[in-house]
Order: sequence, then structure tokens, then C-alpha cells
Amino acid sequence: MKRRLLILTIVATLFSSGLVFAAEKYKVDRVHSNVLFSVKHMVISTVQGGFNQFQGTIVYDKDDIMSFSAEGTIDVNSIDTNNERRDKDLLSSNFFEVEKYPEIKFKTYKVEKREDGYVAIGNLTIKDVTKEVEIPFEVAGPIKGRRGMLLIGLQASIKINRKDFNITWHRTLDGGGLIVSDEVKIELNLEARQQSEEN
Repeated sequence: MKRRLLILTIVATLFSSGLVFAAEKYKVDRVHSNVLFSVKHMVISTVQGGFNQFQGTIVYDKDDIMSFSAEGTIDVNSIDTNNERRDKDLLSSNFFEVEKYPEIKFKTYKVEKREDGYVAIGNLTIKDVTKEVEIPFEVAGPIKGRRGMLLIGLQASIKINRKDFNITWHRTLDGGGLIVSDEVKIELNLEARQQSEEN
């Protein structure tokens, strides 16, 4: 009897302190989100683009940031730089080889606290290469949406070297600079909705 009472007391304490089931799973809302990239062109300008089709999930507890986790998939074929000819070139064997590698994937496996904030550490897969990357991120919310479901916002950015992922096409200018820079900046601006059995 005493043992049962002790167990019930522990469970009640955990629930009252918010430690049980505090982390919620959220599904990225593509309509209110974007996945963007930018790259230097001919040294003097920046070309921007994005992907129109992607999906992802986030596990988040505002009282325990270290439990954060996320994973997502991008449909490479949905690339959009507002130039059809350039998009076709990016999908070709010169760059993404979309017929062989139709998806970009990312999945975290830990979070670290740094002086200037939090960093999600995980594996990024582009083409046939998977590499560990560190992505600084910020989460806003949660807040309640119109239908009573919780919503969060996530902002993150990272710079990668495209050649690390076997995107190696290059051509140099007469002065020695690259027509397309090796460094690519990726930005995530995501809104995610609390996931339920229905969604």
C-alpha cells in the first residue's frame, strides 16, 4: 500500500511540474514557411532561390531546449530561382543530379548551448554525401492558433561548401574569381503546427 502511494505521489509530482509529456511534436506548415539559399555570382552579386516542396517535424519543449529535435526532407525537383533555364541547369548533372538524388535530408541528434544561443547538430545529406553540420537556431512560441492547436516558429541559417557535397561544377573569371561561389548560405523560416492524430 505504501509503495503504491509513493508511485502515485511521484507521478503526480512529475505531471504538476510539467516534466511528463512536456515536449510536443510539430509538423512544418509549408504554406507559412520557406527554405531559401543564396550564392555569390561572378563575385559581385548574390543569386537567391528556394525549394517549394519540403516537409519536416520538430519536437520542442520551451522549458527544455536541450530536448529539441528536428528532421526534414526537401524535394530537389522543386528548386526555384525565378529563372527556368538556370533551374534546369541546377537540376542537371552539373549540380544536383536530381534524377539520381531527388531529395535533401537533415536530421538532428543533439543540441548544444553556446554563448550566443543554441545549435542543432545533425546529419545533412545532399546527393551521395552525408556530413555532420551545426545549425544555430531560434524558436518562437508556442502560441495557440485559431483552432486551439499550438504553433511555433523556427529560424535557422547555415553556410556550407557545396563541393563538400559533390556539387563541384566551377568556372573562373578572367580575373580569377568564381562564376558561382563555393559557399552557399541556407536559411530556414518555418512555422509548425502541433501534430495530432488527424494531421
